[in-house]
Amino acid sequence: MLRTYRVVVALNLTTSSAGTRPRSLTLCQDGGMVAADHVRLPDGRRLDLRVSGPAGGFPLVFHHGTPGAATPIRALERAAHARGLRLVTTSRPGYGDSSPQPGRRVVDVAADTAAVLAAIGADRCLIAGWSGGGPHALACGARLGAAVAVLVIAGVAPCGAEGLDWMAGMGEGNVAEFSAALGGEDQLRSYLLQEREQLKDATAAGIVASLDTLLPDMDRAVLTGEFGEDLVASFREAMRTGVEGWLEDDIAFTRSWGFGLEEISVPAMIWQGSADLMVPFSHGQWLASQLPDASAHLEQGEGHLSVGLGALDRMLDELVSAGSPL
Repeated sequence: MLRTYRVVVALNLTTSSAGTRPRSLTLCQDGGMVAADHVRLPDGRRLDLRVSGPAGGFPLVFHHGTPGAATPIRALERAAHARGLRLVTTSRPGYGDSSPQPGRRVVDVAADTAAVLAAIGADRCLIAGWSGGGPHALACGARLGAAVAVLVIAGVAPCGAEGLDWMAGMGEGNVAEFSAALGGEDQLRSYLLQEREQLKDATAAGIVASLDTLLPDMDRAVLTGEFGEDLVASFREAMRTGVEGWLEDDIAFTRSWGFGLEEISVPAMIWQGSADLMVPFSHGQWLASQLPDASAHLEQGEGHLSVGLGALDRMLDELVSAGSPL
Protein backbone atom coordinates (compact mmCIF):
# COMPACT_ATOMS: atom_id res chain seq x y z
CA MET A 1 0.00 0.00 0.00
CA LEU A 2 1.33 3.44 -0.92
CA ARG A 3 0.93 6.23 1.57
CA THR A 4 1.52 9.96 1.22
CA TYR A 5 3.15 12.13 3.88
CA ARG A 6 3.06 15.92 4.01
CA VAL A 7 6.11 17.45 5.63
CA VAL A 8 7.80 20.83 5.79
CA VAL A 9 11.35 20.91 4.46
CA ALA A 10 13.60 23.85 5.28
CA LEU A 11 16.70 24.20 3.15
CA ASN A 12 19.47 24.51 5.73
CA LEU A 13 22.94 25.69 4.81
CA THR A 14 26.31 24.58 6.08
CA THR A 15 29.72 26.04 5.35
CA SER A 16 32.58 23.91 4.16
CA SER A 17 35.97 24.59 2.60
CA ALA A 18 34.14 24.66 -0.72
CA GLY A 19 31.89 27.47 0.51
CA THR A 20 28.21 27.54 1.41
CA ARG A 21 26.22 24.58 0.17
CA PRO A 22 22.87 22.93 0.92
CA ARG A 23 22.84 20.18 3.52
CA SER A 24 21.19 16.98 2.29
CA LEU A 25 17.79 16.47 3.87
CA THR A 26 15.69 13.32 4.18
CA LEU A 27 11.98 13.54 3.55
CA CYS A 28 9.59 11.45 5.61
CA GLN A 29 8.86 8.40 3.46
CA ASP A 30 8.01 4.70 3.64
CA GLY A 31 9.40 3.43 0.36
CA GLY A 32 6.20 4.23 -1.53
CA MET A 33 4.91 7.73 -2.08
CA VAL A 34 6.61 10.88 -0.78
CA ALA A 35 5.22 14.38 -0.54
CA ALA A 36 6.35 17.74 0.78
CA ASP A 37 4.67 20.97 1.71
CA HIS A 38 7.37 23.53 0.91
CA VAL A 39 11.04 24.34 0.92
CA ARG A 40 12.62 27.38 2.53
CA LEU A 41 15.13 28.85 0.09
CA PRO A 42 18.53 30.34 1.00
CA ASP A 43 17.20 33.90 0.67
CA GLY A 44 14.33 33.12 3.05
CA ARG A 45 11.60 32.74 0.43
CA ARG A 46 9.07 29.94 0.71
CA LEU A 47 8.45 27.72 -2.32
CA ASP A 48 5.42 25.42 -2.35
CA LEU A 49 6.44 21.89 -3.27
CA ARG A 50 4.72 18.63 -4.19
CA VAL A 51 6.64 15.37 -4.61
CA SER A 52 4.88 12.14 -5.55
CA GLY A 53 5.81 8.72 -6.85
CA PRO A 54 8.29 5.99 -5.90
CA ALA A 55 10.55 7.19 -3.09
CA GLY A 56 13.66 6.11 -4.98
CA GLY A 57 12.39 7.15 -8.38
CA PHE A 58 14.41 9.34 -10.73
CA PRO A 59 13.05 12.92 -10.42
CA LEU A 60 10.98 14.54 -13.14
CA VAL A 61 10.72 18.26 -12.36
CA PHE A 62 7.59 19.68 -13.98
CA HIS A 63 7.07 23.44 -14.50
CA HIS A 64 3.38 24.39 -14.61
CA GLY A 65 1.66 26.81 -16.94
CA THR A 66 0.59 30.44 -16.47
CA PRO A 67 -1.32 30.90 -14.26
CA GLY A 68 -0.78 27.67 -12.35
CA ALA A 69 0.39 25.97 -9.19
CA ALA A 70 1.82 22.74 -7.82
CA THR A 71 -1.57 21.09 -7.61
CA PRO A 72 -1.61 17.66 -9.27
CA ILE A 73 -2.39 16.93 -12.89
CA ARG A 74 -3.49 13.37 -12.28
CA ALA A 75 -2.89 12.15 -15.84
CA LEU A 76 0.71 13.39 -15.59
CA GLU A 77 1.20 11.82 -12.17
CA ARG A 78 -0.04 8.44 -13.36
CA ALA A 79 2.15 8.53 -16.46
CA ALA A 80 5.23 9.56 -14.47
CA HIS A 81 4.69 7.01 -11.70
CA ALA A 82 4.11 4.22 -14.24
CA ARG A 83 7.62 4.88 -15.51
CA GLY A 84 9.11 4.77 -12.03
CA LEU A 85 9.59 8.54 -11.91
CA ARG A 86 9.29 10.75 -8.86
CA LEU A 87 7.26 13.78 -9.96
CA VAL A 88 8.43 17.08 -8.47
CA THR A 89 6.37 20.25 -8.90
CA THR A 90 6.57 23.69 -7.31
CA SER A 91 4.37 26.76 -7.39
CA ARG A 92 6.50 29.51 -8.91
CA PRO A 93 7.06 32.66 -6.82
CA GLY A 94 3.83 34.55 -6.16
CA TYR A 95 1.51 31.59 -6.75
CA GLY A 96 -0.29 29.90 -3.85
CA ASP A 97 1.80 30.34 -0.72
CA SER A 98 5.11 30.68 -2.59
CA SER A 99 6.75 33.99 -1.71
CA PRO A 100 6.65 36.62 -4.45
CA GLN A 101 9.91 37.50 -6.18
CA PRO A 102 9.35 40.89 -7.83
CA GLY A 103 11.53 41.44 -10.86
CA ARG A 104 12.35 37.77 -11.30
CA ARG A 105 13.61 36.62 -14.67
CA VAL A 106 12.92 33.31 -16.33
CA VAL A 107 16.50 32.18 -15.65
CA ASP A 108 15.99 32.55 -11.88
CA VAL A 109 14.03 29.29 -11.85
CA ALA A 110 17.28 27.35 -12.25
CA ALA A 111 18.56 28.37 -8.80
CA ASP A 112 15.20 27.61 -7.18
CA THR A 113 15.10 24.19 -8.86
CA ALA A 114 18.65 23.44 -7.71
CA ALA A 115 17.56 24.21 -4.14
CA VAL A 116 14.56 21.89 -4.46
CA LEU A 117 16.75 19.06 -5.75
CA ALA A 118 19.13 19.56 -2.85
CA ALA A 119 16.22 19.40 -0.43
CA ILE A 120 15.00 16.07 -1.79
CA GLY A 121 18.52 14.66 -2.06
CA ALA A 122 18.71 14.44 -5.85
CA ASP A 123 21.69 15.35 -8.03
CA ARG A 124 20.17 14.70 -11.48
CA CYS A 125 16.71 15.08 -12.98
CA LEU A 126 14.53 15.21 -16.05
CA ILE A 127 12.82 18.53 -16.79
CA ALA A 128 9.44 19.27 -18.38
CA GLY A 129 7.37 22.41 -18.79
CA TRP A 130 3.96 23.12 -20.32
CA SER A 131 2.93 26.49 -21.76
CA GLY A 132 4.35 29.17 -19.43
CA GLY A 133 6.41 26.40 -17.88
CA GLY A 134 8.20 25.91 -21.21
CA PRO A 135 10.61 28.86 -20.87
CA HIS A 136 11.38 27.76 -17.31
CA ALA A 137 12.15 24.24 -18.52
CA LEU A 138 14.49 25.71 -21.13
CA ALA A 139 16.19 27.82 -18.46
CA CYS A 140 16.88 24.64 -16.49
CA GLY A 141 18.23 23.01 -19.63
CA ALA A 142 20.64 25.92 -20.00
CA ARG A 143 21.66 26.66 -16.41
CA LEU A 144 20.78 23.69 -14.17
CA GLY A 145 23.70 21.29 -14.13
CA ALA A 146 21.50 18.50 -12.78
CA ALA A 147 19.24 18.48 -15.86
CA VAL A 148 19.81 15.53 -18.21
CA ALA A 149 17.00 16.13 -20.74
CA VAL A 150 14.27 18.73 -21.31
CA LEU A 151 10.70 18.46 -22.61
CA VAL A 152 8.79 21.57 -23.71
CA ILE A 153 5.04 21.26 -24.34
CA ALA A 154 3.41 24.21 -26.15
CA GLY A 155 6.07 26.49 -24.68
CA VAL A 156 6.35 30.24 -25.15
CA ALA A 157 9.25 31.56 -27.25
CA PRO A 158 11.19 34.72 -26.31
CA CYS A 159 9.37 37.99 -26.88
CA GLY A 160 11.15 40.15 -29.43
CA ALA A 161 13.02 37.23 -30.95
CA GLU A 162 14.34 37.89 -34.43
CA GLY A 163 12.22 36.24 -37.10
CA LEU A 164 9.17 35.75 -34.83
CA ASP A 165 6.00 37.85 -34.80
CA TRP A 166 5.37 37.03 -31.16
CA MET A 167 1.63 37.75 -30.87
CA ALA A 168 0.61 36.72 -34.38
CA GLY A 169 -1.85 33.82 -34.10
CA MET A 170 -2.72 34.38 -30.44
CA GLY A 171 -6.36 34.47 -29.44
CA GLU A 172 -7.86 37.82 -28.49
CA GLY A 173 -7.52 37.16 -24.76
CA ASN A 174 -3.76 36.62 -24.90
CA VAL A 175 -3.22 39.59 -27.22
CA ALA A 176 -4.97 41.77 -24.64
CA GLU A 177 -3.00 40.24 -21.75
CA PHE A 178 0.44 40.59 -23.30
CA SER A 179 -0.33 44.04 -24.68
CA ALA A 180 -1.00 45.00 -21.07
CA ALA A 181 2.28 43.37 -20.02
CA LEU A 182 4.18 45.40 -22.61
CA GLY A 183 2.39 48.50 -21.31
CA GLY A 184 3.96 48.09 -17.87
CA GLU A 185 3.30 46.54 -14.48
CA ASP A 186 0.45 48.87 -13.44
CA GLN A 187 -1.49 48.24 -16.63
CA LEU A 188 -0.93 44.50 -16.39
CA ARG A 189 -1.96 44.32 -12.74
CA SER A 190 -5.23 46.08 -13.47
CA TYR A 191 -5.94 43.66 -16.32
CA LEU A 192 -5.09 40.54 -14.32
CA LEU A 193 -7.17 41.59 -11.32
CA GLN A 194 -10.21 41.76 -13.61
CA GLU A 195 -9.37 38.35 -15.05
CA ARG A 196 -8.95 36.90 -11.55
CA GLU A 197 -12.51 37.84 -10.65
CA GLN A 198 -13.78 35.69 -13.53
CA LEU A 199 -11.46 32.74 -12.95
CA LYS A 200 -10.71 32.36 -9.23
CA ASP A 201 -13.93 30.48 -8.45
CA ALA A 202 -14.75 29.23 -11.94
CA THR A 203 -15.84 25.71 -12.81
CA ALA A 204 -14.44 23.92 -15.85
CA ALA A 205 -17.40 25.22 -17.86
CA GLY A 206 -16.72 28.71 -16.53
CA ILE A 207 -13.08 28.49 -17.61
CA VAL A 208 -14.18 27.49 -21.11
CA ALA A 209 -16.49 30.51 -21.20
CA SER A 210 -13.85 32.90 -19.83
CA LEU A 211 -11.16 31.66 -22.22
CA ASP A 212 -13.50 31.53 -25.19
CA THR A 213 -11.08 33.22 -27.63
CA LEU A 214 -8.20 30.91 -26.62
CA LEU A 215 -9.76 27.46 -26.89
CA PRO A 216 -10.17 25.65 -30.21
CA ASP A 217 -12.62 22.76 -30.30
CA MET A 218 -10.03 20.08 -29.49
CA ASP A 219 -9.02 21.95 -26.31
CA ARG A 220 -12.63 22.46 -25.22
CA ALA A 221 -13.13 18.71 -25.61
CA VAL A 222 -10.43 17.85 -23.04
CA LEU A 223 -11.61 20.41 -20.47
CA THR A 224 -14.06 17.92 -19.02
CA GLY A 225 -13.94 15.27 -16.32
CA GLU A 226 -10.70 14.76 -14.45
CA PHE A 227 -8.50 17.14 -16.43
CA GLY A 228 -11.10 19.89 -16.19
CA GLU A 229 -11.18 19.39 -12.41
CA ASP A 230 -7.39 19.52 -12.23
CA LEU A 231 -7.18 22.75 -14.24
CA VAL A 232 -9.84 24.34 -12.03
CA ALA A 233 -7.86 23.37 -8.91
CA SER A 234 -4.65 24.77 -10.41
CA PHE A 235 -6.27 28.10 -11.31
CA ARG A 236 -7.88 28.46 -7.91
CA GLU A 237 -4.65 27.77 -6.05
CA ALA A 238 -2.67 30.02 -8.38
CA MET A 239 -5.00 32.97 -7.77
CA ARG A 240 -5.99 32.24 -4.17
CA THR A 241 -3.74 34.97 -2.75
CA GLY A 242 -3.81 37.38 -5.69
CA VAL A 243 -2.19 37.82 -9.09
CA GLU A 244 1.46 38.35 -8.15
CA GLY A 245 2.72 35.08 -9.63
CA TRP A 246 0.79 35.61 -12.86
CA LEU A 247 2.07 39.17 -13.14
CA GLU A 248 5.68 38.13 -12.48
CA ASP A 249 5.42 35.40 -15.13
CA ASP A 250 4.03 37.73 -17.81
CA ILE A 251 6.62 40.43 -17.11
CA ALA A 252 9.39 37.82 -17.25
CA PHE A 253 8.14 36.43 -20.59
CA THR A 254 8.14 39.87 -22.23
CA ARG A 255 11.64 40.85 -21.05
CA SER A 256 15.06 39.27 -21.45
CA TRP A 257 14.99 35.71 -20.16
CA GLY A 258 18.56 36.00 -18.85
CA PHE A 259 20.03 33.10 -20.84
CA GLY A 260 20.49 32.03 -24.44
CA LEU A 261 19.06 28.93 -26.09
CA GLU A 262 22.56 28.19 -27.42
CA GLU A 263 23.51 27.33 -23.82
CA ILE A 264 21.31 24.21 -23.91
CA SER A 265 23.46 21.15 -24.52
CA VAL A 266 21.24 18.41 -23.09
CA PRO A 267 18.69 16.56 -25.26
CA ALA A 268 15.57 18.68 -25.83
CA MET A 269 12.10 17.84 -27.13
CA ILE A 270 9.70 20.47 -28.52
CA TRP A 271 5.99 19.68 -28.88
CA GLN A 272 3.55 22.16 -30.40
CA GLY A 273 0.07 21.98 -31.93
CA SER A 274 -0.89 23.83 -35.11
CA ALA A 275 -4.30 24.90 -33.73
CA ASP A 276 -2.93 26.41 -30.48
CA LEU A 277 -4.47 29.84 -29.77
CA MET A 278 -2.62 30.44 -26.50
CA VAL A 279 0.94 29.85 -27.73
CA PRO A 280 0.90 30.01 -31.53
CA PHE A 281 2.36 27.26 -33.70
CA SER A 282 5.04 29.71 -34.86
CA HIS A 283 6.55 29.67 -31.35
CA GLY A 284 7.19 25.94 -31.58
CA GLN A 285 8.54 26.31 -35.10
CA TRP A 286 10.89 29.10 -33.97
CA LEU A 287 12.14 27.14 -30.95
CA ALA A 288 12.77 24.11 -33.14
CA SER A 289 14.75 26.28 -35.58
CA GLN A 290 16.92 27.62 -32.76
CA LEU A 291 17.55 24.19 -31.27
CA PRO A 292 18.61 22.23 -34.35
CA ASP A 293 19.52 19.14 -32.34
CA ALA A 294 16.13 19.06 -30.61
CA SER A 295 13.50 16.45 -31.36
CA ALA A 296 10.65 18.56 -32.79
CA HIS A 297 7.05 17.34 -32.83
CA LEU A 298 5.03 19.99 -34.68
CA GLU A 299 1.62 18.36 -34.58
CA GLN A 300 -1.08 19.25 -37.08
CA GLY A 301 -4.62 19.67 -35.73
CA GLU A 302 -3.65 19.78 -32.04
CA GLY A 303 -4.34 22.57 -29.58
CA HIS A 304 -2.63 23.92 -26.48
CA LEU A 305 -4.09 21.32 -24.12
CA SER A 306 -4.85 18.44 -26.45
CA VAL A 307 -1.26 18.19 -27.69
CA GLY A 308 -0.07 17.39 -24.17
CA LEU A 309 -2.81 15.07 -23.01
CA GLY A 310 -3.00 13.13 -26.26
CA ALA A 311 0.73 12.45 -26.50
CA LEU A 312 1.71 12.28 -22.84
CA ASP A 313 2.89 8.67 -22.93
CA ARG A 314 4.98 9.24 -26.06
CA MET A 315 6.45 12.41 -24.58
CA LEU A 316 7.58 10.76 -21.36
CA ASP A 317 8.89 7.66 -23.14
CA GLU A 318 11.05 9.88 -25.34
CA LEU A 319 12.16 12.04 -22.40
CA VAL A 320 13.17 9.02 -20.32
CA SER A 321 15.01 7.49 -23.27
CA ALA A 322 16.83 10.75 -24.00
CA GLY A 323 17.88 11.09 -20.37
CA SER A 324 19.16 7.50 -20.10
CA PRO A 325 21.14 6.04 -18.54
CA LEU A 326 19.19 7.32 -15.53
